[in-house]
Amino acid sequence: MDKSPRTSLDRDAWIQGAFAVVAEDGMDGLRVEVLAKKLGVTKGSFYWHFKDRRDLVDGVLATWKEGRIRDIRKQTRAEPGGELAALHHTIEVYSAAKNRKGIAIEAAIRMWARQDPATAAIVEEVDATRLDCTRQLFVALGLPEAEAKARGVLLYAYVFGFSMMQCGQFPMDAAETKRWIMARITQ
Repeated sequence: MDKSPRTSLDRDAWIQGAFAVVAEDGMDGLRVEVLAKKLGVTKGSFYWHFKDRRDLVDGVLATWKEGRIRDIRKQTRAEPGGELAALHHTIEVYSAAKNRKGIAIEAAIRMWARQDPATAAIVEEVDATRLDCTRQLFVALGLPEAEAKARGVLLYAYVFGFSMMQCGQFPMDAAETKRWIMARITQ
């Protein structure tokens, strides 16, 4: 009898698999049975790493939060005099809309936050970090605190809104529009 070796997944592999499900089906679609099937393992192996579905959701949210905060701090890190370039880079990276999976995950987590207070708190923490990092760049450029905060909100309203739009459907030059908006946000 030829037995193929059983696949063994660690906690992180389950979480990464969960991200794929969340990107496709949202947080409501994240079910242990569905995830196990997609990963090609038994549901029983899930319980070696998680108490229950909520434990998995908490792991997904913690991983998402850590990744978003790490990335925004990396994107907005600037030496003195490099703040404008860091803002342009941040806008470029986050408005590129190349990472459809990441956009879908962000949207699903934000939708889930509307009904789950713990998720809402995590989203608020990520947003606060994003806004504070960009605020610091604008302040370093000499803008008053209130204007720096407002421009940070404008920056993220643009990059998230633009990334969720299907810009190919609009009679506009997306690259030119991005340059124009970038200039308005950072001038």
